[in-house]
Amino acid sequence: MLRRATLGGAVLLAMAFVRPAFADDEPGAEPESAAPAPAASAAADAGDDSGASGRASRKRRGKARRGKHGAKFAGRVVDENVLRTDPLPRPSGNLEIVSVNNPNEHAKVNIYNKDGSYSLESLEELNLVLRCRRTDDEKPIDIQLLTWMSLIYDHFGGKPLQIVSAYRNQRKQSSNHAKGRAMDIRIEGVSPKQVRAFAETLDRGGMGIGFYPVSQFVHIDVRSPPSYRWTDRSPPNSNAAEKRPPRGWHRKKLES
Repeated sequence: MLRRATLGGAVLLAMAFVRPAFADDEPGAEPESAAPAPAASAAADAGDDSGASGRASRKRRGKARRGKHGAKFAGRVVDENVLRTDPLPRPSGNLEIVSVNNPNEHAKVNIYNKDGSYSLESLEELNLVLRCRRTDDEKPIDIQLLTWMSLIYDHFGGKPLQIVSAYRNQRKQSSNHAKGRAMDIRIEGVSPKQVRAFAETLDRGGMGIGFYPVSQFVHIDVRSPPSYRWTDRSPPNSNAAEKRPPRGWHRKKLES
């Protein structure tokens, strides 16, 4: 009961900041990210949630990092004029996810109750599968992000979303993964370019989309405007220092 109450409080807090803009919403309603970040962090660090600082990106509108074989990273701030202006259609609420790291862990739920409110039981089930795979810690996942994922699930015919990474209890706390506001996904039989292309049609502002052609996944996050796009051709590096658990963290011993 304590866990349910805690999650319920977190959902209510998130809903106070996040108001998904559906077609039946009032005209002009804008979705906002939960726990807004400072403007300077609109584009997060390179190789994770984006590739440029907010100030640098606003001046140059993009940046690139080069390695031995040419540019590995390129990112840009999205011009507001190309963002979606129409309200988003209301998703079915259906969502099926499966962990890439542990295929036995999956969830198939509807994030809504029959009355249109959010289902706490479904959110709990999703949070469990989307937990940090290194520390087993859970964090409530951003409601706006789950709404986008349901729209993606609907668009691609109800194919399960394969979760490469979601919440991460990591050293780099500025990452949207550490805030429960980012997912790295694949869909079997659908190219990452197709996933990216559809995700871009959902962006009304405050959305980060990263394309990882080598690792074959798409990163999607909720952020404060401006929206950001990037491509990262770096090889997978799940053991990067910033992705490791916080210093001083120790796995809890199992209680008998």
